[in-house]
Amino acid sequence: MKMHGQYKARQFNLSGLNGISDETLEVHFKLYEGYVKNTNSLSERRAEITGDQKEAAVFSELTRRLGFEFNGMVLHEYYFGNLKKGGGGDPDRNSAFLKSIQASFDDYESWKKQFFEVGNMRGVGWVICYQDPITGFLSNHWIELHQDGNIAGFNPILVMDVWEHAFLLDYKPEERPKYIEAFFSNIDWSAVDRRMKQPRVESAGIGR
Repeated sequence: MKMHGQYKARQFNLSGLNGISDETLEVHFKLYEGYVKNTNSLSERRAEITGDQKEAAVFSELTRRLGFEFNGMVLHEYYFGNLKKGGGGDPDRNSAFLKSIQASFDDYESWKKQFFEVGNMRGVGWVICYQDPITGFLSNHWIELHQDGNIAGFNPILVMDVWEHAFLLDYKPEERPKYIEAFFSNIDWSAVDRRMKQPRVESAGIGR
């Protein structure tokens, strides 16, 4: 079976971020490119053995690995895509994101405090603020091995990488809070707002 289509690594111009060095970004981009390469390679290998019962165990292992690599690729694109030089500050007071924050939490500061606390949990992984596509409500989640913990059908709005490669060249392991503050000082709030979608139903729980 022939696989159609190949993914290409996207280019992100993020030089000069506040508190996240160009050296860290260079390492991070290389890691991301590896996820793109592995996603393509695993997809091709799966396509070659589809239907071959002798290779069922190999197919199963490739499929499990593909989830890790594929999500690693996509989550990095969300992460790099919600950063920019000269970003930070607070979201626009009229933004769809802030309106959803106010509907989902007491206020922006309450949401930010919780997002920060999730990011400072022990372990490595991702912090993602998701939008419920039905209600429009926002919620913060911890994602561990790229594919573990993603909320089915929910829309990633803000993505922060808290694997060690994202900050160890700039901060000590115990200085993760400094990295999180640096992350917030570089957020491209316009990109975050563009990810917001009109909810399908206004009332919680209807139509799910």
